[in-house]
Amino acid sequence: MKILVLNAGSSSHKSCLFDLSQGAEGAAPHPLWRAALDWTHQQGKVELSASGAGESIQQVLSITDKAKGIEAMVKTLVEGPTQVLGELAEIAAVGHRVVHGGRHYQQPVVIDDEVKATIQSLIPLAPAHNPANLQGIEAIAQSLGNIPQVAVFDTAFHSSMPEAAATYPGPYAWVEQGIRRYGFHGISHQYVAQRAADLMGEDIASLKLLTCHLGNGCSLAAVTNGVCVDTTMGFTPLDGLMMGSRSGSVDPGILIYLMRQEGYSADQLDTLLNKESGLKGLSGISNDMRVVVEAMEQGNAPAKLAIEVFIHRLRREMGAMIASLSGLDGVVFTAGMGENSPLLWRQACAPFEFLGLRLKAELNRAKDDQDIAAMDSAVRVLVVHTQEEWAIAHSCLSLLESKHA
Repeated sequence: MKILVLNAGSSSHKSCLFDLSQGAEGAAPHPLWRAALDWTHQQGKVELSASGAGESIQQVLSITDKAKGIEAMVKTLVEGPTQVLGELAEIAAVGHRVVHGGRHYQQPVVIDDEVKATIQSLIPLAPAHNPANLQGIEAIAQSLGNIPQVAVFDTAFHSSMPEAAATYPGPYAWVEQGIRRYGFHGISHQYVAQRAADLMGEDIASLKLLTCHLGNGCSLAAVTNGVCVDTTMGFTPLDGLMMGSRSGSVDPGILIYLMRQEGYSADQLDTLLNKESGLKGLSGISNDMRVVVEAMEQGNAPAKLAIEVFIHRLRREMGAMIASLSGLDGVVFTAGMGENSPLLWRQACAPFEFLGLRLKAELNRAKDDQDIAAMDSAVRVLVVHTQEEWAIAHSCLSLLESKHA
């Protein structure tokens, strides 16, 4: 069974094709084909890149319509040097990453008109993401016709949190309005938790894991027996950890102060907190930790402060997640920073040596998933390359097989 996965964003689209004819067990395989659209660099044009059949292409197309861009991307599956299919009809289903499923969806679901209407109704909770996800769903319908499409929700994995973890301490009306901690990066957290259990040779149902998704967006999850019991992101992806350009949690009184004293509007606060804060805001340099660390090593004081604040807040939230777990068997690092920064691994784990957590003397980035804990460590520490597209394809296969069972 060949499954196409589409991750549609507001300014980029990423897609993969997997062959699941041999099932979906074990480590994630390389996709047969991978492609991306980037709308950010050239006004009125889109940059298309694709790779498949051992070949790759890069094109700049005079296209502004997202649906036509997706159509052009899909055509590279059956045309040109990256062709891997004889015809598009070989695709059995399409899986979509949908950021927000609200309280409606705790599992992947086959997309129909009701599902699309619900995703539409949740746009106020994810205004930068759900519209793009819907657009991708409609574009696939135009390109591939009446093919089964499956929505896999980034919030679903966190829907198992107890009410005490999900509820904000505002008026009870917030509960009735659906203002609660939803959490995000759930597809990634779920995948890396299961992958860590496999690497540890343990049943995930017996483990207490702290998963750390540290990319431009950052979040932690406390996973007990394969179930999420707490997470750092909240009603929106802005809550929790300091991130690349997002502030993470701040005193709400700061926002009231800025509105009253500086005349900030809601849109200005949105831009300030989401695009001008975090590593980028504090360092004044970049949202890329590698760039900020380089500046710190050259003596840049704001860059040094940015790194120190990032590490402090990461450690603090890790401690909170460990408390929610009531124990710790493993820590898992994933995503851009989490997969590639030995400095971050060492700094993040240092305060937890009292739990018997010890890292290897030599830490190096690796192509493969790895255990970076010392042999005598009481807690395993793993670096796992997140495979969200594969997890989505796997979810599609499981759902469709259950429908035909």
